[in-house]
Amino acid sequence: MALKIAVVSQKGGVGKSTFSRALGAAYAGAEWTTLIADMDIHQTTSRVWHQRRLRADIKPVIDVQTFGSPAQALKLVDSYDVVIFDGGPQATRTTAEIAKAADLVVLPTGLAIDDLEPTTVLANTLADKDGVDPKRIVFALSRTTGSPAEQQAAREYLGYTRFECLAGTIPEKPALRQAQDSGLSIIEARFKGPRDAADEVIQAAILKLESITE
Repeated sequence: MALKIAVVSQKGGVGKSTFSRALGAAYAGAEWTTLIADMDIHQTTSRVWHQRRLRADIKPVIDVQTFGSPAQALKLVDSYDVVIFDGGPQATRTTAEIAKAADLVVLPTGLAIDDLEPTTVLANTLADKDGVDPKRIVFALSRTTGSPAEQQAAREYLGYTRFECLAGTIPEKPALRQAQDSGLSIIEARFKGPRDAADEVIQAAILKLESITE
């Protein structure tokens, strides 16, 4: 049965699809059979990104499919080594369902209070209302443009919660946007600095999953 990772948020625009694609590329690059389950049936941004990747014949191969419900995606877990749920643009019942099914739940967030506050609310809701083990819920700082001091302030804010914040940050850089525009993930970007910064967070998520499931 596949390992399952849910990438979810309370609001759109915090980098769920970006994170999901990078995780997919990391696992596929290690020769794991990998499915990204795009749960946003309206925008299907990961599926459209996948089409760009296929047209450019980019390796490794990542399977991306759109699903209307978690149950549809979960029927395929025996066919893959890892399934990554790319959640919809806001918290819904589907968010809770995929979080409960997942081995690891990643909540990307920006640095502003407008991002941090709803992210912590969602984490607490998943843990207290939906019964997700808090040890399986992690934050990831994403789309960061601020100074190191602003990043530290965000970590301190999240530090008052019971949930772990992954090491590193995913910066808001043209090189990372351009990579995705061409069908690459952010860990496959052309320029080393932004690519390595992104990879630090992705590897932290992978290590966290390993520690939970070993």
